[in-house]
Amino acid sequence: MIRIRLPADELRLLQQTFRDTDDRRLRDRAQIVLLAQRGRPHQDIAADLDIAPRTVQRWLNAYLERGLDGLQPRHAPGARPKLTEELAPLLQQWVLDGPAKQGLDRANWTYAELADHLYKTKGVRVQKSAMHVFCSRHDIRPYRPTYRFLRGDPVKQAAARKDLAALKKKPKPVNSSS
Repeated sequence: MIRIRLPADELRLLQQTFRDTDDRRLRDRAQIVLLAQRGRPHQDIAADLDIAPRTVQRWLNAYLERGLDGLQPRHAPGARPKLTEELAPLLQQWVLDGPAKQGLDRANWTYAELADHLYKTKGVRVQKSAMHVFCSRHDIRPYRPTYRFLRGDPVKQAAARKDLAALKKKPKPVNSSS
């Protein structure tokens, strides 16, 4: 059985952590140490918190080795991202040039097509959703408009305005019988 005797300042710090933390896991771990410090048997602590007695021993050992930092919840680092920052200029250039310049027979990119083309050219396999997140973060929008009215032919614009004006409803004459 692991016996714990805490100095007054450590006990105060542990009690304050137990009261103030919003993290349930840290609060339970601090409570394990506080109950053990009072001399409560490990089996009873485990029963009170509905955990295994081995878990009580594990957290008491972690506290004895590393102090309050040993009780802090840790997170796994996760996998390294496949879409690195070095790929952002390349993807941006692909979108600006369009798929036709890359030898594809379509007018615009989609996130799935960008991901597929990246795999075929660079060997980096990513999902459509990962490509979407990456492009959003780097302000890359693969859906380019095929026609911009402001850059169009001024003669065609004038003709279009004239045709639209002819199609608009004209106000009806008002009949007043007064």
